[in-house]
Amino acid sequence: MTSIDDLADEIMAGLQEYAELADDAMKIAVKKTATSVKKEIAANAPKDTGDYGKSWTTKKVKENSHTLQMTVHSKNRYQLAHLLEKGHAKRNGGRVQSKPHIAPAEEHGAELLESLITEELS
Repeated sequence: MTSIDDLADEIMAGLQEYAELADDAMKIAVKKTATSVKKEIAANAPKDTGDYGKSWTTKKVKENSHTLQMTVHSKNRYQLAHLLEKGHAKRNGGRVQSKPHIAPAEEHGAELLESLITEELS
């Protein structure tokens, strides 16, 4: 049985434990989401030789005890990303049609992250 005097300490210990669990759940969700977004971009990327789709990777940008920041990027074909996503002008006139493959993966990633965190914390 907890006395009234120890109640505040017990509540703070419980809140600290919950915060640590929430931090761990968030970091796991961020890693899963980054991997999922990378796979979706690679699967939906325009295919010529296939090198562009294979060039996508995840990278941990920043991590501390409460946060994790990751990025999904093309290792060596990053120059093509904007041109393929948005389209571009041709040398002799006209335009190359856009092939959106990054924005849809980003939208799905935001939804996935939210659902994973909600699922872990409920």
